[in-house]
Amino acid sequence: MPVQWNTWLVEFKGGLVSNLSPLQQGINAVGSATILQNFEPSLSGGYRKVAGYEKFIDAEVTGTGTIQGVAVVPGTGSNQVIVIRDGVYYLGAGGSYTSKATASTTTASKVRFARYNFSGTEKIVFVDSNNYPAYYDTDAETVTFLSSSTVNDEVQGAEHVAFFKNALFLSKGSNVFFTAPFTDDDLEPASGGGVINVGSDVTGMIVFREQLIIFSRDRITRLAGTTVSDYALQPITEDIGCIQEDTIQEIGGDVIFMGPDGLRTLSATERIGDFGLDVASKPIKTNYESFKDNSSTFSSLVLRNKAQYRIFGYSPTNRASVSRGLLATKFVDQGGTGLNWAELRGFKVFACDSFIVGDSEFVVFTNDDGYVYRMEFGASRDGENIDAIYESPFMPINDPQMRKTYYKLALYMEPTGLLGFTASIRLDQNAPDVIQPPTIVVETEGSNVFLYGEPDAVFGTATFGGELNKLYNRNVIGSGKTVAIRIEDISTNPSFTLDTAVLEYADNDRQ
Repeated sequence: MPVQWNTWLVEFKGGLVSNLSPLQQGINAVGSATILQNFEPSLSGGYRKVAGYEKFIDAEVTGTGTIQGVAVVPGTGSNQVIVIRDGVYYLGAGGSYTSKATASTTTASKVRFARYNFSGTEKIVFVDSNNYPAYYDTDAETVTFLSSSTVNDEVQGAEHVAFFKNALFLSKGSNVFFTAPFTDDDLEPASGGGVINVGSDVTGMIVFREQLIIFSRDRITRLAGTTVSDYALQPITEDIGCIQEDTIQEIGGDVIFMGPDGLRTLSATERIGDFGLDVASKPIKTNYESFKDNSSTFSSLVLRNKAQYRIFGYSPTNRASVSRGLLATKFVDQGGTGLNWAELRGFKVFACDSFIVGDSEFVVFTNDDGYVYRMEFGASRDGENIDAIYESPFMPINDPQMRKTYYKLALYMEPTGLLGFTASIRLDQNAPDVIQPPTIVVETEGSNVFLYGEPDAVFGTATFGGELNKLYNRNVIGSGKTVAIRIEDISTNPSFTLDTAVLEYADNDRQ
């Protein structure tokens, strides 16, 4: 009597999950991942291998130690950055770095910034927790520092800065100073400047829905109004705050930040003036705790075209290859439940920035090796392999007590170029007494398709632009009660998207 084969569909979706027991995840979250490293949940569906990074300029930024800050220059129509190392401000453009100004005192603190435009000229203001604020003018390509005065001395050593309602807001300790409207250096009360004490040291500020949200370690407040005459400070919560600077970002209509119990979202609700506070990192609690405990400082950015939040942990003793981060793609408009998570590995980031320049998003980061890197660029980590891993939960396939024999694994994908990775199935929670099937290789297939740079792509005879295969069938053999799928790509090959997997199997006798 012939054996009847069945099929089991695994749609790659749901992202990384680590707050469910193994059997619950295999039953209720088919397609989610127990390992999702350097694959990103994609708005187009499936899991896509992350893009890499390359040096922005081959030259090293002059100086020693960690690069303290980097900012994309807006409004130039070309890729330019301001880089700060050892208190020196450099303009990176045209293949070199040009010194623009030097702070009076060198500081090891991270440099933070805000962009603004009062009069048609794009500017950036920088604060470094030690010196006077510095201002970069994109038209003149100059950096100047706020001059000393009785009032201005109060913002020497400002730690955070934001642009709100045509004024600059600078925080130092628990005080938030603001300039007069449409000025960036006038803090005089007679002109409309002033100071507000929020009652606790500020850990960050962000503009959200016509309000300035001010974070402290134990509270969150909001500032509404347009000028000093009607500014009103109101509490959002007195129990929760942001415990790590540089983790605050707005993504898809929510603000995300690191709270005492995880990464949280601050969401506006249907009730006017009310907010929701969800623990967005709840599905990855185990991964998040490990990530947080192995990092000394943090930085973050958003990829707007991907609706994605990325947070990076930095430790000076870690090599780039083992440095870690987390990413979250937002699939719904409000709340943390619509975030799908993954892990990043091999991204050593101390300071970073992303900004829309022209029609594209320009993403840069720095660390302690003296170079500025362009992220979301290329298919390698500056020439090194990207180690991308997906592993599913162990799935019981209808009955956790029924033994099955597995025969085929079909992978539906969206390749963008050369493919070359390994796939395998794992049986019965990797029990030591279970024989595991061998690993199989998946490589590029396509009729008369040549890829640029391949040895057999001969000029004048090769046909470029052909259709790459999107379905890859591989024979497997193994028998077990539960099964997991593992896919690993350690290469500098281009990104590809895992869409769906199909397992073909037959039920055996119950044991």
